[in-house]
Amino acid sequence: MNSRRDFLKQAGLAAAGAVVLPSLTFAAAPAKVVGLQLYSLRAQLPADVAGTIAKVAKAGYKEVETYGYSLKDKYWGLDPKAFKTLLSNNGLTAPSGHYGMDKFIGTGNSDELKSYIEAANTIGSSYIVAPYLGDNLRKTEDDWKKVAARLNEASAICKASGLGLGYHNHNFEFVKYGETTGYEILLKETDPNAVKFEMDIYWVVRSGNDPIKLFTDHPGRFPMWHVKDMDKVDNTINTEVGSGKIDFKAIYKGAKLAGLKHLIVEQENYSIDPYVSIKQSADYVKKSIL
Repeated sequence: MNSRRDFLKQAGLAAAGAVVLPSLTFAAAPAKVVGLQLYSLRAQLPADVAGTIAKVAKAGYKEVETYGYSLKDKYWGLDPKAFKTLLSNNGLTAPSGHYGMDKFIGTGNSDELKSYIEAANTIGSSYIVAPYLGDNLRKTEDDWKKVAARLNEASAICKASGLGLGYHNHNFEFVKYGETTGYEILLKETDPNAVKFEMDIYWVVRSGNDPIKLFTDHPGRFPMWHVKDMDKVDNTINTEVGSGKIDFKAIYKGAKLAGLKHLIVEQENYSIDPYVSIKQSADYVKKSIL
């Protein structure tokens, strides 16, 4: 899995301003607890997995999303069964995880994917999420169509083992190819009943797009959201949820339309202590959004 920190540094699209959202009214969405993408604590986890997970629970989270699993390193040195026990002991579940999918998308070889499925099932997840696409896989419109076809294949393999498949966006998905974008190709050419999307709202807003419009155009396709706020001065960095320029209260009005099931906080850079930061974000989400 490529480092999203590297991507942040390399992203070439101009930063967008605050998103303007329509005033819409929807019924309450099913997501009622707040989750954390553990990539937010990538500097802390390898040194102290048990201590970090305990602090995540103490900060008020009930769900986590994993990243970086491999057959060699497992979950930061813990095999799936041991990691599941650690989560359970802290009152946490892991409904989804980020697993590097470039090999499968590039070659169709499913060996690695099947190892992910085994791990995800062991820890009790519902979704395997493709977190990133290497540059070599997304140079042309035809490349995006090939990615869509591979995601359809991967979703069938996951479904056979009781799992769903998701795709997580950055902002390169919104580069134009004529009248379309990579994201539109993925949404239109994947099976809507099998391939779901984890919307990273920060990247959608930064690319100049409107989350509510995407929910409206593709209802029910977005059961997972990454909620990270955009700094009011520098659009290229994150800040604690509720402290930036993204109006998450307005976006959450579209939660039922989106099909939201899991709201996941993520932060990739900090100006304060990371544990203070994740607690502040969790507190805001629970008080002002959910």
